[in-house]
Amino acid sequence: MPVSPSSSAQSARENVARGLRELRREAGLTVTGLATACGWHHAKTSRIENARTPPSPTDIRLWCRACDAAPRAEDLIAASLHAESLYTEWRRRARTGLRRLQESYVSLFRATSLFRVYTTFLVPGLLQTQGYAEALLSTNARLLGVPDDGEEAAAARLERSQIMYQPGRRRFVFLLEEAALRYQIGDGDAMAAQLGHLLSVGALPAVSLGIVPMATEARPTWVQETFSVYDDALVSVELLSAQVNINQPSEVALYVQAFEELRNLAVYGAEARTLIVRAIEALR
Repeated sequence: MPVSPSSSAQSARENVARGLRELRREAGLTVTGLATACGWHHAKTSRIENARTPPSPTDIRLWCRACDAAPRAEDLIAASLHAESLYTEWRRRARTGLRRLQESYVSLFRATSLFRVYTTFLVPGLLQTQGYAEALLSTNARLLGVPDDGEEAAAARLERSQIMYQPGRRRFVFLLEEAALRYQIGDGDAMAAQLGHLLSVGALPAVSLGIVPMATEARPTWVQETFSVYDDALVSVELLSAQVNINQPSEVALYVQAFEELRNLAVYGAEARTLIVRAIEALR
């Protein structure tokens, strides 16, 4: 994969590349000498050291063995796998179906105390109904060319949303652009059911649901992408082709700042319910 568009991912890659380069130099090996010892072309060594190509676990083990540093391999492998997890193409993540992709978030959700989610055109996954989620996920499966297990994936998505109903100190703050209420997913009945669900879930004690009206003027910030902030440690950004996970403190802080500015633009309570009801009426 080429250089990552996320500085968090690229920085993590560069740390791994730097560690491998230092091992080679400490061993007194040239780029060509290392390549010969590992049994590959010297260009591959250069690509790895310049963080252009991520090394596989086998590559790292061969590299460390050539540098007489085999005990270092497992730590470097763990660091490399973490770096690659910060930028993951949807097609690769969903190659075995979308149900497993939904289930892969469960451990992260359980470890998170404060969820902050901003969406531009779609209802957040945690707030989706079966019909809405199934229509959306089936569409995504066709786009990505992966197995269409939309019904099972939607059920798994709803199962993980039960975390909002569990007792504890978790808090969920959702910000939706008003456009998300009007952007129809599935048929009219599915969309109406989804909007009706927003009316009920917004009343949960652990949930804050804000709608940013389309008529909002003088916005202090324009955010193009849907993103989620997990505590203050991780931001997940959804692109068309990939998911970008960000853990650089400066980048996380920027998303938190943008979220708070958008939060101040949103309406809540009765005003938010009025916008949702209007969207339901527009379906009739």
